[in-house]
Amino acid sequence: MTTRLLLLALFGLVPVMLVPGWTTALVVAGVIVIAGLVDFFLVPAPRLVGLQRTPGLMVRLGDPTHCTLSLVNLSDRRLRLKVRDAWAPSAGAAKTRSAFVLAGEEDAQVRTELLPTRRGALHADRVTIRSRSILGLISRQKSFDVPAIVRVLPPFVSRRELPSKMAKLRELDGRSAVMIRGMGTEFDSLRDYVDGDDVRSIDWRASARAQDLVVKTWRPERDRRVVIVVDSSRLAARRCGDGTVFDAALESALLLTALAAGAGDRVDVIVADARVRALASSHRSKDPVHDLSVALTPVHPELYDADWEQIAATVLSTSRQHALVVLVTALDEGSVSDEILPVLPALMARHRVVLASVEDPRLSKLAAERDDADAIFTAAAAESELLTSKSLQTRLRGAGVQSVEAGPEDLPGTLADLYIGLKATGKL
Repeated sequence: MTTRLLLLALFGLVPVMLVPGWTTALVVAGVIVIAGLVDFFLVPAPRLVGLQRTPGLMVRLGDPTHCTLSLVNLSDRRLRLKVRDAWAPSAGAAKTRSAFVLAGEEDAQVRTELLPTRRGALHADRVTIRSRSILGLISRQKSFDVPAIVRVLPPFVSRRELPSKMAKLRELDGRSAVMIRGMGTEFDSLRDYVDGDDVRSIDWRASARAQDLVVKTWRPERDRRVVIVVDSSRLAARRCGDGTVFDAALESALLLTALAAGAGDRVDVIVADARVRALASSHRSKDPVHDLSVALTPVHPELYDADWEQIAATVLSTSRQHALVVLVTALDEGSVSDEILPVLPALMARHRVVLASVEDPRLSKLAAERDDADAIFTAAAAESELLTSKSLQTRLRGAGVQSVEAGPEDLPGTLADLYIGLKATGKL
């Protein structure tokens, strides 16, 4: 029933008030009921509308997208429609309701603007069609399943740091004026000596032939292997900053993948908890970052403990040659002591292992507060957590594992700088 039927009923009270009596009331009620029934049979059925959704291109979290809903009048009758293009709240649909008058076999389109607030595959909800006749007393309504999926990739906010990191790599690779020498780097070319060059780089035989000082230049090794392991267990589901620990780990994996692939190295990414959730490789990929983003889109942390024995076996089967293995996980005392440390000898026998973790920025703030008794107890707990992290880093360093810890916004850049440092010193 529509507002018009309600207004008709209110208008029917006028004759009842002017000529009171049951006869007048029954006549007015009969007229309203007959008008409603006639209008009901005049209303076209909503099934006479053909529907199709066309989602826009996949986007990164924070970027706008859209979905187009196409409507076609499958009959020769005029249709007066109200349409609701429903989406989940996380899709951020701005306007979902619209009205149309479609002539016979006419079509129309509804463009719904979306601003997703969650990463992953966002499924569209039902499309609801409400049809009415020219009288508009009664409407017929039905909801239809019209499948559509909008894929929202990880945001990759850290890509703003990529140009500066790539510039450092170009310096190492000898494509700019800065030339460095690192142990284990590959010989590139000879050039004239200039003030400030390391005397250990002088090629005395070439200098004797040229009758002038000539130095060797090196470039970092290319076609190295980098294996990134992202922990998606319950420890990665913790809130940290504006997102979760897993979000910061994904940002770190994306930036390191872009950097290493740009340097000519092969990158493999493993996302795992109790099982392997996703695998991605830059080998024979034209756009490794995009392919990795697509692979990581449907993955979210699960409330399971990580199976580090299985993860170590997966790493060893992924790369049989020497590689840089980056474990992006939490510095949890139980996890590191009981699960990670026992599998390190097998990994370190073949690879160089680095452990990266996300530091909770709230701990430093809580540890600095001393306003009252409750704040002091909270500060003591925060200090204990910080000391535990430092102790675990010391244990890892004693086992020969280099570790880095930084806030969720700083970890991608910190891990990228560590990779550049290893590249510069030829330790890959």
